[in-house]
Amino acid sequence: MITLTTNMGDISIELDFDKAPITAANFLQYARDDFYTGTIFHRVINGFMVQGGGMDADMREKASREPIENEADNGLKNEIGSLAMARTGEPHSASSQFFINVADNGFLNHSGKNMQGWGYAVFGRVVDGMDVVEAIKGVKTGSAGHHQDVPEEAIEITATVVSDAYADK
Repeated sequence: MITLTTNMGDISIELDFDKAPITAANFLQYARDDFYTGTIFHRVINGFMVQGGGMDADMREKASREPIENEADNGLKNEIGSLAMARTGEPHSASSQFFINVADNGFLNHSGKNMQGWGYAVFGRVVDGMDVVEAIKGVKTGSAGHHQDVPEEAIEITATVVSDAYADK
């Protein structure tokens, strides 16, 4: 389990190494490197998702590692409480940014290996702290530069704790 401590509470995540081995290992390495500490949930859309893992409180993007292969064809679904990789329009562009679905977002699921169908790779789920995610999704948002849906008050990840259960991963 990985626990993201935020200024709104803790969110504990379980990764799915069986169905999303590349993506789970990628997220775990960012967590082990303490990359997420000091980043914010920079995009919050109630009824859709909360996104974080790449921006600091000043909306500066942190330098990340190389993008990973999209594993959205793994059978996992973008449903409430699932953890998925954010990416650009390019299917294989995910690096550090992730989102937690706060609705069942079937339109984000893999439907084919083409630009329209790749989808967004689910690689884990919230196992504790969904109440914190629910609180985050309801915060007041606005614009910050060219970014939309930015919380007016920063929701920062202040610590990242990787449990011993992932010691052999």
